[in-house]
Amino acid sequence: MALSTEHELLNWMKRTVWMEGCDIETEMRQANEEGRDLNSVEDEAKALLAVPNATTDSHGDPTRGAAWFERAGALIDRIQSLPMRSDFSYCEPSEYEAIQKELPNAVTLPAWSGTDAHWGDKIHGALLGRICGCMLGKPIEGWSRESIRITAEATKNWPLQDYLRLPTVDEAAQIASKNAKHQLGEWHESQLKGGIVGMIEDDDINYTTIGFAIIKKYGSDFTPADVAHFWLDTVPILHTCTAERVAYRNFVSNVLPPQSAEVRNPYREWIGAQIRADYFGYANPGNPKRAAAWAWRDSCISHVKNGIYGEMWVAAMIAAAAVCTEWETVILAGLSQIPAHCRLREDVQKIVVAHAHGASYDDAVEMIHAQWDETRAHDWCHTNPNAQIVVVGLLYGDDDFEKTITRSVMPGFDTDCSGATCGSLWGAMHGARALPEKWTGPMQNRVRTGVHGYHDVTISQLAADMLTTAIAVRE
Repeated sequence: MALSTEHELLNWMKRTVWMEGCDIETEMRQANEEGRDLNSVEDEAKALLAVPNATTDSHGDPTRGAAWFERAGALIDRIQSLPMRSDFSYCEPSEYEAIQKELPNAVTLPAWSGTDAHWGDKIHGALLGRICGCMLGKPIEGWSRESIRITAEATKNWPLQDYLRLPTVDEAAQIASKNAKHQLGEWHESQLKGGIVGMIEDDDINYTTIGFAIIKKYGSDFTPADVAHFWLDTVPILHTCTAERVAYRNFVSNVLPPQSAEVRNPYREWIGAQIRADYFGYANPGNPKRAAAWAWRDSCISHVKNGIYGEMWVAAMIAAAAVCTEWETVILAGLSQIPAHCRLREDVQKIVVAHAHGASYDDAVEMIHAQWDETRAHDWCHTNPNAQIVVVGLLYGDDDFEKTITRSVMPGFDTDCSGATCGSLWGAMHGARALPEKWTGPMQNRVRTGVHGYHDVTISQLAADMLTTAIAVRE
């Protein structure tokens, strides 16, 4: 298809959002949080942001046309070379060896001593728990906390205690009368109680399957370049989002890992890497260090700093959950694999400390909302607030599957991701046999993914194949 006019070019850029990486507002916020000194570029950024988006000037030309994108891209490139502020107190390397030098003291864990059958039950439980938690949060992904509550209350499901369902006509009118920003519709049917017929395709489950497929193909010595090649060979670019889509664009422009994570990538600390962690934990029970090392190789192709740490933390937690019975130990074991002086560790510890000091569930949720703005894409999709919500689900879930996943979804933000991660962790600790039929039944032992060979399979078969590969590469 030839793009013969600037109008067509602009429309193409809209359809491929995230690919051009010219999100100046997010870049400025991200760079500021990373500690960059932005004084020299603030005026130019404001001037570019003042240009209206998706409108035309008096000649009918797009106001954000090719020239605007060229200037925006050049600005983002320049931001990457700015010095760090002198008052920035964190130490946040992205290179693996540098990360290892900044680790806190290790957490002592029991060694894995289970049979392969026991291991298989853990993997099956983690995968199934992940699917159930993902489905709970999927129809309300991106919703405000208020909209979630209003809808759940109207459908007699607050606090959440089941999958959401489609409101009746009267309930929908009640929800609308309360000015809920978001509403469920018939297009959500396959994600709602009564309409669920197994797990539909979702990026959270795709990436778990992709992680497994990478290990199956390349073995335990896979490299970041192997991950990039696998994506190019098997993952359509529009099946990726935010940082992953930018990284994909960089691959095809011959920008290789780890630079692929840095070039015009304002989303480099968003949650995309964290949701790719799970299989690396499944395959390494009791070995959080190895799980985190694999997670680093996967995450560094698209993320930096806390974006990387999120995947390392979750992979290490899942490895620890296979041999632990206390959630605080699991959380600390995950933190032992990321730098001692990073923002992610600080944010996670805020919730751990609040829980230890007797803060209520509602108090902990309010803490998160006071720190982050759920109406801003950068905040609701960033690694750190969603990591805090995962901790809330684990610590305030009373080691009950239902409470764990529902309490990770009710706060809002990236609901399907948080529900999936908490469900995965709970299943890794307790196994498939412990999962309640109320939650697993609607899945009908069926999952669809975008991965070749697993487009529509039984969950039990996918889990069995995951075990076979894990056994083949165990130390």
